[in-house]
Amino acid sequence: MVDLKKKPFYLNEAAIAWVEKTISGMSEREKIGQLFVHMVGSRDPENIRDVVTTYHPGALRYPNASGEELWEQNAAFQSHSKVPLLIASNCEAGGNGGVKGGTPMACGAAVAAADSPEMAYQVGLLAAREATAVGCNWNFAPIVDILYNWRNTIVQNRAYNNSPEDIIRYANAFRKGVREGGMGDCAKHFPGDGMEENDQHLMLGLCDIDCETWDQTFGKVYQALIDDGVMSIMAGHIALPAYQRKLAGRELSDSEIMPATLSKELITDLLKDKLGFNGLVLTDASHMIGLWHPMERRLQVPTAIAAGCDMFLFSNDQEEDFNYMLEGYRNGIISKERLEDALRRILGMKAALGLHLKQTEGTLMPDKTGLSIIGCDEHKQAARSFADQFITLVKDTQKALPIDINTQKRCKLVFIGGEDSVVGGKLTKGNSEEIKALLTKVLEEKGFEVYSDDMEIKGKMSEFRAKYDFVLVALDVVGFAQYNTVRLKWAKPIDQPWYVRELPTVFVSFAGTNMLIDLTMSRTYINAYMDGEPQIRSFVDKLVGESPFTGRFNDNVWCGRWDTRL
Repeated sequence: MVDLKKKPFYLNEAAIAWVEKTISGMSEREKIGQLFVHMVGSRDPENIRDVVTTYHPGALRYPNASGEELWEQNAAFQSHSKVPLLIASNCEAGGNGGVKGGTPMACGAAVAAADSPEMAYQVGLLAAREATAVGCNWNFAPIVDILYNWRNTIVQNRAYNNSPEDIIRYANAFRKGVREGGMGDCAKHFPGDGMEENDQHLMLGLCDIDCETWDQTFGKVYQALIDDGVMSIMAGHIALPAYQRKLAGRELSDSEIMPATLSKELITDLLKDKLGFNGLVLTDASHMIGLWHPMERRLQVPTAIAAGCDMFLFSNDQEEDFNYMLEGYRNGIISKERLEDALRRILGMKAALGLHLKQTEGTLMPDKTGLSIIGCDEHKQAARSFADQFITLVKDTQKALPIDINTQKRCKLVFIGGEDSVVGGKLTKGNSEEIKALLTKVLEEKGFEVYSDDMEIKGKMSEFRAKYDFVLVALDVVGFAQYNTVRLKWAKPIDQPWYVRELPTVFVSFAGTNMLIDLTMSRTYINAYMDGEPQIRSFVDKLVGESPFTGRFNDNVWCGRWDTRL
């Protein structure tokens, strides 16, 4: 059972009294509602009122929109809710994870490339400033997965790296920034992603290592964050068979292995009891197939809470899932003691963030003038500074760099974009064309003549060499929740790298870090990590030698092959 006086909430008697009084004053439906993190489907004021008064959610998350739209949305939700809402953003790498127009700053892999806890702190702080401007008070970050398997693309550039010690340094610095920025923090995805190449959005995830290895790796990271006071932890739809078997107290068949989100052994026995986590646990998004893998929906919903998760992230059908949770409580899947403990953790986090006091003061929502901080010049300048530190030259064995703008003005640009992504269970259109246009603009501003999509056949090599001075292959290979692993796709035969020995050819990835698996022919390869304007501008500066490459990399970039090093 939670102790609200202790880490991470440290509540005083008055705050604990508010928690207890609020719980005792709730109806059964209101208690059940607190367990849900609602995904906003409509910003219509009447719909917002109906959602709050009918389903009483404890928290909400939303699709990205402008600062003005989100401020109005969040203000409406808070105004109708008897209990102040936790409002979550996904600011893993900057304010753009919380609001459209927010500043992209540095993803996990970028922070590790710079080897800078100070950068991690600044990203957490500046992202929180932008997210709190629209009323957010909870950040679903940092990511503390460990990228042991280079084939894993779901956290390839979101995770820091494959060093538990590094991850602890960066994650705790990031958390400090988030908390100083006025938000609650959330480490994810327990018990740990990065061991395999498959994606829990599409199937059950596996962290298939023995207990001792887990203790020394993922367990070491989570213990350090718990000791440092992390407020919440997101459980992934990831199984940890060795520990589930060890803590079950009986022999388990393979078919009984569960994702952490449905495993009492992993959430209650391991995370809360063995590691001593006294904060709030929520599930990862409940539309992900890793949750649907073991049992039908009517059992998934209450079993997650019974296993020890305190909040359930999103709904398939709001009315149906609410009733499944209510039915699970009434028929004993969720005990009264487990429900009360979950409620104390939920309200305890709200009290620790001072939301109950802000509600009384009428300050749950910040002044609207604060929206000006979103994407402000100060934050953009910080992002440029970060990019200057983390962009990484992995190899240049052909000595193609720097490109001389005076003698190599004619740039043949080959742009390989990504595909649409699934976000919140819905297909979201990608922005590759926008990124391509931005890159072209920045190159032209630097003085290059940029030629793109101007060839249908190879033609004579002599004519090709006479027309261009160098080739830039820009990779923005992004994708989410459609493939277990995202690989480079040469959609147009003319774009395939037949030109690498004809002209100096530079490859740059603005997304995944381990693209060399598909680029063994490359001799110059750069990781830029992110595709925002600050990162693109910094890359072009480095391309022409105006700024040195200082980012570092680890052996994951070689993808376990000798020919990627050539």
